[in-house]
Amino acid sequence: MADNQESIVNKEENLMDESPFLKLKRFQWWLLVAINIFFLIAGQAAAVLLGRFYYDKGGNSQWMATLVQTAGFPVLCFNFFHFTFHQNLALLYFVLGVLVAGDNMLYSVGLLYLSASTYSLICATQLAFNAVFSYFLNSQKFTALILNSVVTLSLSAALIAVNDNSDGPSGVPKGKFLIGFLCTLGAFALYSLLLSFMQLSFQKVLKKETFSVVLEMQIYTSVVASCLSTIGLFASGEWNSLQHEMEVFGTGSVSYVLTLVWTAISWQVCAVGVVGLIFVVSSLFSNFISTLSLAVTPLAGVIAMLLALCGFAAYIYQNYIDDKKARRLQNHVREIQHTA
Repeated sequence: MADNQESIVNKEENLMDESPFLKLKRFQWWLLVAINIFFLIAGQAAAVLLGRFYYDKGGNSQWMATLVQTAGFPVLCFNFFHFTFHQNLALLYFVLGVLVAGDNMLYSVGLLYLSASTYSLICATQLAFNAVFSYFLNSQKFTALILNSVVTLSLSAALIAVNDNSDGPSGVPKGKFLIGFLCTLGAFALYSLLLSFMQLSFQKVLKKETFSVVLEMQIYTSVVASCLSTIGLFASGEWNSLQHEMEVFGTGSVSYVLTLVWTAISWQVCAVGVVGLIFVVSSLFSNFISTLSLAVTPLAGVIAMLLALCGFAAYIYQNYIDDKKARRLQNHVREIQHTA
């Protein structure tokens, strides 16, 4: 018995030595968590608003909207030469990439027929889904509070489906709103499964605790998802309409390109925060923060409107200053001419 106890103690000591998070001071750990929370909330809020903006201004390619959710992975390759690719993990990255591509497609269809606010409200259901998947895949304790969240959030999603009123984009019939609702609900169910699967991968397969592992998982799964989305873009024939879509985009061709670029970057920022929180804390905590961003998305829209108003006011004030200077100069010239 003494030998067994000593063996257990040695194993626990080895695990503590291998885990860099246990070596961090409390404020350092919380700082790491706070950084990932910021990435998730800021990235998701920006990506949702930009995705809705893309559709509102004339974009209608579902495969392009799917592609930009993972195509921004090159921005994470700043330390690419330090990454390693393990062939024994190829199947894992491929499966995760397929799940990501499918989830992104469902999301794109959902956002096409729903407003950003409706999308954000349905987003609350992912917490309930994740609680269930975490219980079976990650041994998460199923407490009364979690059970309560499953019931209440599911009911709230049902109420959203019934009470569509005018919250969706203009011109969207009830049938397509229902399609958007079901696709969005399916996207969040698949997303929750994906989060739990990622946590399980960290615990059982990767068994590493370095930030490069987070980036590697994000990059390689994004490569797979982007390839599948590109194939769908060409196979569906939507590729042929992209030139026309850019030309007729409501705010111009340059705005069209910038919208897609910044949407892609925003999703990558969000993804780093998501995977980082799974890695540092848990998939359920990561989903809690995603749900928290529900309040941030409408707020981000208000902030964007206020910034636009500030910009407009600054433009008007500058015109006022320029006009005042011109009038002074004109009066000065008249005084000189009158004196002469």
